[in-house]
Amino acid sequence: MNVLLIAIDTLRADHLGVYGYRRKTSPNIDAFASKAAVFERAFATAIPTHPAFATICSGQYSITHTIVAHAAKSPVPRTTPWLPEILQRHGYTTCALDNLAPWRYGFGRGYEFYIDPTSRRNLAINCDNREINRRAIPWLEQHAHEKFFMFIHYWDPHTPYLPPRAYRTLFYKGNPYQPDNHAMDHFTDHPLGKTWSETWFKKLPPHITDPEYLVALYDAEIRYCDEGIRTLLDTLEASGKAEETLVILLSDHGEMMYKHGIFFDHHGLYDGNIHIPWIVSHPSISPRRIPHLAEHVDVAPTILDLCGVPVPPEMEGKSWAPFLLGKGEPVQRDFIVSQECTWQMKWCIRTDNHKLILAREPDFYNTPMKELYDLQADPEELHNIAEQEPERVRFLENKLEEWIAAMMKKNNLTQDPLVAHGLTLGMQWKEARAQSERRD
Repeated sequence: MNVLLIAIDTLRADHLGVYGYRRKTSPNIDAFASKAAVFERAFATAIPTHPAFATICSGQYSITHTIVAHAAKSPVPRTTPWLPEILQRHGYTTCALDNLAPWRYGFGRGYEFYIDPTSRRNLAINCDNREINRRAIPWLEQHAHEKFFMFIHYWDPHTPYLPPRAYRTLFYKGNPYQPDNHAMDHFTDHPLGKTWSETWFKKLPPHITDPEYLVALYDAEIRYCDEGIRTLLDTLEASGKAEETLVILLSDHGEMMYKHGIFFDHHGLYDGNIHIPWIVSHPSISPRRIPHLAEHVDVAPTILDLCGVPVPPEMEGKSWAPFLLGKGEPVQRDFIVSQECTWQMKWCIRTDNHKLILAREPDFYNTPMKELYDLQADPEELHNIAEQEPERVRFLENKLEEWIAAMMKKNNLTQDPLVAHGLTLGMQWKEARAQSERRD
C-alpha cells in the first residue's frame, strides 16, 4: 500500500463544505471526502505547526516528544518513533514536499527525498499550491511505480491571505471600509497587528474595518488550494496507482478569525484552532462519517497499522485501522487534551459537551485563567461560564491535572513542561514590547 499524506496548514475543519460550511470553499475536497472516512471530531493535541507535526509524525503527545512550542528549544529526541523513518525501514521510498526540516528539529528524518520549494521565496509561507505541485507532480509521476510514502505540505490558508486576484472577490461583495464597523478597532493590540499593518495590509484595500473581508480572503485561499488538491489527485489517478494508495488529508491546526481578540492567527485553544479535518481514503475503507473523538496522536499508528507495519509501543495514540476496515470497534475516549506554549501557555480538556481552558500564566489579552464553555449551547465559545459552574470546573480541572501528572511521571518530569519550557514567540514579543516601553 502506498501512502499520500496531504497536510493543509492553518485549515479550520469548519471552513470546508464536508464539515458543513456555508461557502463553496472546497468542492474538490468535498468530492474526495464523499468516498472516504471523515472524522467529524478530530483535534490537534498541540499547536501550532511544530508541535502539531511532531505529534503527527511521532504518534506521541508533546509532553513526551518534547516539542511543546513553535520554535522550541531542542529537537525531537532521536529515540522518538518517527513515521517516515519507520516506513523507510519497511521498504518505502519516502519523499516530503515541505519546509520544516531546516528548523533542525528532526522533521527531515526518514526522507530519501526532501524537496523544499519554499526556499525560493523570501517568505516561505507565500509559496502557493501551484509552486508545490510543480515539484510534487513530477516526483509522483516518476516514482508512482515504487512503494512510496509522500508527504505534501500546502500553505495557502496561512497568513497573509493573498490568493490570486481572481479569487479575492469570490466570497465578499461588500465594502471592506465601513465607518460604523468597529470590529477591527483592537487589531493592532494583537502581537502581530502592527507588523501586518505595515506589510500584508499594504497589499489590501486601505483602512479595512470589516474583518469579514479578511475571512473571505481566508476562504478564497482554501478554494485556491482546493484546486491544487484536485490537480494532485488527478495525477495520482492518471498514474494508475490510486487503487493502491492510502490518501490522508488533514491540517496541523485551524485559525482564529477575530473572536477573543485573536486576529487571524492560530493561538488560543478554542475549537476554531484545534478542530482539524482528518479524511482517510482507500478502496478497502468504506465511506462513512465518524462522530467519535480522535486526535493527531492517532495519525501515525493508524497509517502504520493500515500498511501492515508494526506500531511501536512508544507511540501513545490509538490505531483506527481495525474500525476503518470494518474489523473492530471505534476508539473510545471520554475527553481529549490539547496544549499551546508559543504565544500563550495553556492546557485544555475537551469532552463531548464542555471544554475547560487552564492557563499557566496570564496572557496579553487578559483572558481569565480558567475558561469553561458549554459546547452544545455555545459552540463558538463566546460565553465563559467558569464562575457559574465551579463544580464542573473543579471536576474537569482535576481530570486534566491528573492526566498531566500521569504523563509527567511516565516521562520522568518534575515540572509541567510548558512552565519548564516557557513561551517562545510570545516571550520575544513581550521582550520587544518592554524595550519599546523603556525607550518611550
